[in-house]
Amino acid sequence: MDILLWILVFLGTFAGMEGMAWFTHKFIMHGLLWKLHKDHHHKDHSHWWERNDLFFIFYALVSIGFFLLWRYEDVWIGLPIGLGILAYGITYFTVHDIFIHQRFKIFRNANNPYAKGIRRAHKMHHKHLGKDDGECFGMLFVPLKYFKK
Repeated sequence: MDILLWILVFLGTFAGMEGMAWFTHKFIMHGLLWKLHKDHHHKDHSHWWERNDLFFIFYALVSIGFFLLWRYEDVWIGLPIGLGILAYGITYFTVHDIFIHQRFKIFRNANNPYAKGIRRAHKMHHKHLGKDDGECFGMLFVPLKYFKK
């Protein structure tokens, strides 16, 4: 099996997960499953866990499914896909939960233009408290207007 193909599948999966996250966020979280995502916009609890975190569990199970496909069915593509989903999940947790929402108090002083841009975009997303009229549903790739001063 060609390593270049393996790397391309991994990178394609990682990049594709940004599109999947945008779609899921816009149409599922702010649509059919708003009840699970609502507590992320309206802090109606005093604990660390949010119902919104169930979406993370869903993607973790999808990633595990691809690992199992690779391990037990000998389908090579399952490994780079599973790792791509896992890498995106780790990135999402780091950027969204730790850096933006400060669920853990680290990365507080990141002030490079990219960090400022994604923070601005996410702040604009959260200014809409309801499920409608939202904007900026992506995480890693946000419109250029958020990078301007």
